[in-house]
Amino acid sequence: MADLRIRVGDEIEFAAAWEPQAPRTRQALQAWLPIRSQLIHCKWSGESTWIPFGETRPDVGYENHTSHPAPGDLLIYVGDVSECEILFPYGACSFSSRVGPLAGNHFATLVPDGGWRERLAEVGRRVLWEGAQPVEIAQV
Repeated sequence: MADLRIRVGDEIEFAAAWEPQAPRTRQALQAWLPIRSQLIHCKWSGESTWIPFGETRPDVGYENHTSHPAPGDLLIYVGDVSECEILFPYGACSFSSRVGPLAGNHFATLVPDGGWRERLAEVGRRVLWEGAQPVEIAQV
């Protein structure tokens, strides 16, 4: 069941479900929705894109955190070593910054449907080769 709709550019859409193991993160992020920003390619983490938030961050601490998300796992980094960001991996990813490994709260996961992996790979290709792409994350 989908809780979130993610749109990249004008035509690529995904559905995502909140992770039940991250209730504080969910509650904090619901207040931010809809999120409208730019999706840019990661510098350090491999096959992933991210949405930067700078010093704006939810006060939730770590919950359901990981450094090795699977494609389609959505993380938010809420720590203090690097800026706050949402990580949106499309392939092999080891979440890190210029100062070393990071762990982000796994707050949502894409809902598998026909072609979701291909659309996710296309997001990665576009962001890498064409630059920043508009992104919107909204409650369903």
